[in-house]
Amino acid sequence: MNNSVFSLKNCIEILHSTPAVLAALLKGKSDIWTMKNEGENTWSPIMVLNHLVLAERDNWIPRIEIILSDSIDKTYKTFERQSETFEKKSMDELLREFSTIRAENLNILNSKRISNDDLNKTAVHPAFGKVTLSQQISTWSLHDLGHIAQICRVMAFQYKNEIGPWSEYLSIVKHT
Repeated sequence: MNNSVFSLKNCIEILHSTPAVLAALLKGKSDIWTMKNEGENTWSPIMVLNHLVLAERDNWIPRIEIILSDSIDKTYKTFERQSETFEKKSMDELLREFSTIRAENLNILNSKRISNDDLNKTAVHPAFGKVTLSQQISTWSLHDLGHIAQICRVMAFQYKNEIGPWSEYLSIVKHT
């Protein structure tokens, strides 16, 4: 029995809306919301956005193309999740860049005319081994949701000490 709920359409809904969600959260916001993190070895929202741009540029579509290719070697290259030095761009520049690359990537994805059979095609991830196209696309959309949640959590952290006793009722700051 297959309990899969995967739907390419559902994943594309998330992928399509992410640039607008990020813009609503981050565009025009003060540095306290965009440049601060949760402490040592954590990312600020601008660092998260830099990571999303890197992933959008170098990760998702190249890996999808490997899965769909006729190549004998379908091993993914390792993705550097964090650039040694994040690009020195403004939040608005990064938001525009992310939105542009995402639109291009969704056009590429749509042009692939992915079939149900394609969703079961596989490649080899350097850490996880064999992965399917449906897993890759699902991961792409959940990667967005995870980083949106991370950005919200980091932003909330900045006012954690300002809310007094209400911290008991605000789960976003309970675990920070």
